[in-house]
Amino acid sequence: MTYSGRVTVGGPADVHELKDLMITKVAVGPMDNNAYLLRCRATDEQLLIDAANDAKTLLGTIGDDGIASVVTTHRHGDHWQALAEVVAATGARTHAGREDAEGIPVPTDVPVDDGDTIRVGRVELTARHLVGHTPGSIALVYDDPHGHPHVFTGDCLFPGGVGNTHKDPKAFARLIHDVETKIFDVLPDETWVYPGHGDDTTLGAERPHLPEWHARGW
Repeated sequence: MTYSGRVTVGGPADVHELKDLMITKVAVGPMDNNAYLLRCRATDEQLLIDAANDAKTLLGTIGDDGIASVVTTHRHGDHWQALAEVVAATGARTHAGREDAEGIPVPTDVPVDDGDTIRVGRVELTARHLVGHTPGSIALVYDDPHGHPHVFTGDCLFPGGVGNTHKDPKAFARLIHDVETKIFDVLPDETWVYPGHGDDTTLGAERPHLPEWHARGW
């Protein structure tokens, strides 16, 4: 079946099958959070992005093979409610942005800085530090050698705008600057965007609206 990126809490996961990587998207919790399970097709090693909520659903999605790592995109509580239980069940190493690690109650094994590489099997993801939604938010970029890039943006980029900066002009200015310079300016329109909530999008769909986002200030 064709991947749509549309999932609902309590509904089935959606699977994006790439040549080297399988991406399983599932929605969990009262804030409709997205969690993403990445599986290297060469080694079967798995990595989870955001153990957001509902450990039972996440562990069922992970299955018997477990996960080697879990990456928390930022420190807001709706993105780590199930982290302790998932780590206890799997023994996974934890990754989070260095500036957000202290705000996550589960210890961070690997503090992540801009440009760091996080691996799942033979697949490499590049971390991009995006400031504004939180001090240490990170996005993960997978530059697929067989196709277009894929980027997991947490709460920093959604269909229709950047993440919430709580009406703080300085925070908005920093976030849109980082999203433009580290995401839009260096990745092509075909780049698939996997956000922390809601449907997926592409950079090409969002790029024409950047001037509107600047003008409205959110």
